[in-house]
Amino acid sequence: MAQTRETNKQSPSEKSDRTSNPNLLAKLYSAFNPFEPLPVGDPQYVDCDDVRGDADILQELGNRMRLANANTCQLYSGHRGAGKSTELLRLKKYLENRQFYVVYFGADEEDIDSEEAQYTDILLACTSRLLKDLKGIANPRPILDWLKDRWEDLKDLAQTPIEFESMAVETQLAQFAILTGNLRAVPGLRQKIRQKIYPHTFTLIQVLNEFLVDAKQHLPNGYKKLAVIVDNLDRMVLVKDGDDRTNYEEVFLDRSEQLQALDCHLIYTVPISMIYSTRATDLRDIYGDPQILPMIMVNTLKGEVYQPGLKKVKEVINKRVRQIAPELSLETEIFDSPQTLDRLCLMSGGHVRNLLLLTQDAIGRTEELPVSEKAVRRAITQARDTYRRVVEHYQWSLLAEVSCSKRIINDDLYRSLMYNRCLLEYRYLDDDGEMQRWYDIHPLIQEIPEFKEAMAKLL
Repeated sequence: MAQTRETNKQSPSEKSDRTSNPNLLAKLYSAFNPFEPLPVGDPQYVDCDDVRGDADILQELGNRMRLANANTCQLYSGHRGAGKSTELLRLKKYLENRQFYVVYFGADEEDIDSEEAQYTDILLACTSRLLKDLKGIANPRPILDWLKDRWEDLKDLAQTPIEFESMAVETQLAQFAILTGNLRAVPGLRQKIRQKIYPHTFTLIQVLNEFLVDAKQHLPNGYKKLAVIVDNLDRMVLVKDGDDRTNYEEVFLDRSEQLQALDCHLIYTVPISMIYSTRATDLRDIYGDPQILPMIMVNTLKGEVYQPGLKKVKEVINKRVRQIAPELSLETEIFDSPQTLDRLCLMSGGHVRNLLLLTQDAIGRTEELPVSEKAVRRAITQARDTYRRVVEHYQWSLLAEVSCSKRIINDDLYRSLMYNRCLLEYRYLDDDGEMQRWYDIHPLIQEIPEFKEAMAKLL
């Protein structure tokens, strides 16, 4: 028996061959792709609810939809890259298991330009995607008739000379995709398309609802309710007009009735800075309390390492490594020491995309495993320099204030720092089971000279 164990044990040379394999490094590098949400059931998924202040999206959003007698319209927010898309895909599966037919799409995947998105763009994107997903179970004729009535005004914007009546039905359906595609691909047509569609958004909603009513009557596979999840609207860049009104207000407040008007259950993601604006109570009055996905808490309010959170962040890395190299030790063969791994995890601030970016960058600086302290340090330095560039000179004092107080002020200057992920939100349950919210700077900022100078002045 002892001989068998010895035979199966890796020799130092075999282990060296394994860790120096460039194909292994390439696989590890790809495993930490920071821009792809995990599909439902992926073995790499880590449930982090208990270190996010018990932020359970299935309970917070899903139960409301499941229990409501009428259609619901809810907002979901959080820092970009915190893991919202992965959680929304889990919600999609949760609802499907409860007889919901769910249409999920990323708004920017439907040709919405996040740099200057407006409500008309969102309505066109919803129409295009719903036609694509539901045309097999519902009659699209009401929408096609609407498009036909406006074709003389729109055919130049669709960049086709073909008359609508002469098109096959599939070609007619494709025109919405062409229009939404031109919103992004042809900037010169963007405003013209909006101007042509804007006066007719009300009638477009009417015919879209006719289409949705028909779809709900013919849902397949025992589905009984219809839900639409519009992701990635939180990526909208803040734009102000001459009256100091923002595109966020135009979409989520001025057009709230239209956003809620689709005849189905709805979830829209919303920029986190809008949740913390002076219009937050208006959002609550219209949509109910928006749900926010906070960071994984890796430090406490007192600045001490929060071991349960650190453990979860390590698990995020470990599960991805295990898919590639299950036989290698995370702390001694993938990384050169537990301290190197801890440093990388803590510098992420519990922000999932930052964690993946840092890990991928450190792997990219590695010729042969283990990933060294030097590679991690260089990845951290590179990321830190990025954060230094996004902070305006007058904002260093604001960051220093939040670092000390763990609170933010309801002001555009702070909201901008939240949008850029220089300020992060955390939650925890206190001894009475009440959720407490607090804020801190991103850990990468702590060693930036300008921040240290601001802290010295404050203290």
